[in-house]
Amino acid sequence: MATSDDGTSIHWEETGLGPPVVLVHGLTESSEVWDPVADRLAGDHRVITLDLRGHGRSAHHPSGDYGQTALAADLVAVLDAAGVGGDVRLVGHSRGGLVVAAVGAARPVASVVVVDQPLRLAGFRDQVAWFESELRHPATFPAVMEAVFEFSVGDRLSAEERQRLRALRRAEQEVVLGVWSFLLETPPAEIAAAIDQAISTRRTVPHLTLLGADPEPDYPAWLAERIPGAAVEVWADHGHYPHLVDPDRFTARLREFWAGDSGLQGPTTGRR
Repeated sequence: MATSDDGTSIHWEETGLGPPVVLVHGLTESSEVWDPVADRLAGDHRVITLDLRGHGRSAHHPSGDYGQTALAADLVAVLDAAGVGGDVRLVGHSRGGLVVAAVGAARPVASVVVVDQPLRLAGFRDQVAWFESELRHPATFPAVMEAVFEFSVGDRLSAEERQRLRALRRAEQEVVLGVWSFLLETPPAEIAAAIDQAISTRRTVPHLTLLGADPEPDYPAWLAERIPGAAVEVWADHGHYPHLVDPDRFTARLREFWAGDSGLQGPTTGRR
């Protein structure tokens, strides 16, 4: 266990030997969702996975703090407990993508990969706000979260993998609302300013955002203004889990990116 800066216990594990890579899961999920990727990387990497607070085997926060700063602190606590330095490679999916982007902007890291998480949150805020009342009602919350999963998963994920993810998911209303409270309760201009502050960096940190669907046309330029050299790549029609639709292709792409070949010249959008 690691201990976050507010005392929350954070579960983490490691496997393999080699350059360190940390894999961070998304909302309602846990470190186990990364198993197909971790298994493929462990032959030549030290693979570290963790459960963010309120997920998996990590503790809940007693006062319900599941905001972005707290989640980033969970990752920092694991990095410190694992004793990794500036050579660590961060990979985050969904909400975990925002976490790794923020930590990568705040401390030295070797690179950042964000999987299917546009860091400009205005569009996602509008989507969440549309079903806010159902999210806040205990009777309708489970159905809303199931619908969100079904909508996001896409058509290319295998039935076996879809079933595995459903078995691992734990949608707790307190945690979900805690994570999304910033989006639901903060004016859009303040959200934009907070995201700019969280992810912007003057350091050149190799950054790849890999999306399962096309972003807004100006998104690559927006991202590159905040993260110099950031590249955006689209795996068309792969849905929210491109790394699990084809883990062999995904891990090969990670190795290619880590070797210094982004394959893209940001701020363009590449399609593969």
